[in-house]
Amino acid sequence: MTTQASSPRWMRNVLLAAGLYNVFWGAWAVLFPSAIFSWLDMPQPNYPQFWQCIGMIVGVYGVGYGIAAFDPVRHWPIVLVGFLGKVFGPLGMVQALWSGQLPWGFALNCVTNDLIWWVPFFLILKHAWEEFQSDPRSDVPPEESALLAETKDNQGCSLAELSQKHPLLLVCLRHSGCTFCREALADLSAGRAGIEKNGTKLVLVHMGTVESFAAFTAKYALSDVSAISDPERRLYRGLGLRRGKLSQLFGWSVWWRGQKSFFEGHRLGALEGDGTQMPGVFLIQRGRVVRRFIHADAADRPDYAALAQLPT
Repeated sequence: MTTQASSPRWMRNVLLAAGLYNVFWGAWAVLFPSAIFSWLDMPQPNYPQFWQCIGMIVGVYGVGYGIAAFDPVRHWPIVLVGFLGKVFGPLGMVQALWSGQLPWGFALNCVTNDLIWWVPFFLILKHAWEEFQSDPRSDVPPEESALLAETKDNQGCSLAELSQKHPLLLVCLRHSGCTFCREALADLSAGRAGIEKNGTKLVLVHMGTVESFAAFTAKYALSDVSAISDPERRLYRGLGLRRGKLSQLFGWSVWWRGQKSFFEGHRLGALEGDGTQMPGVFLIQRGRVVRRFIHADAADRPDYAALAQLPT
């Protein structure tokens, strides 16, 4: 999938400009390592090779920016690494200026090397994140009824078929390493009797392998529950579940709840699946969704027993 067409032209121009600037500045530092120290009446460094090495690093960053310019969304890691360097560099410079270890004239390097690029680099990263969230796919999921008919559990039965026999509480989980996924499984295990008391059956949707998820759910006494492996997130997307925004994944309330969940024993694990995928809960009866719960953020904690009750 190409993303070049979705990036505004100014992003390409900014990254090309940043690349050219870095290459020329780096070449200048390598070829004339004593120049800036002479201009600022500073003592010449005992080892000019260190300054030349810095110039080489800056120049190599320029090559990276040039590559990223032709597809900023695809090459966002290059932009991110550059942005972090442009943020942390001035922080070190402030400390050196404040302590008098460097003259204030030396700060001009930070203005041209770092500060003027903060806003455009941030906007490029923001654009890349928004493109990632939009999750464009050529294989648009079918309508819900068709999706439920074609999606089969680990026993080979489709959701439509199962829901003809009894209502289904379909729980689409986050990745198995998430503390909230583990908390959800603990809640489902503890509340399973209340969920199933009226004949509703539990079905779990995950993004891992069948084998790893079976071992994972065994820890919560849920290994006998029907499960669906959806690593491509086709069912997630078809039911309207999207990748989370930053506030939904890393907001203050999410951090607070995450710490509470962690210290309650729901430890983190290895990421298996898309770490940004949001969860959701769906009550399915006779081949159609009759109730749905879309998480407002990753820390949302639904009442599964209440969701499992059939609407009157």
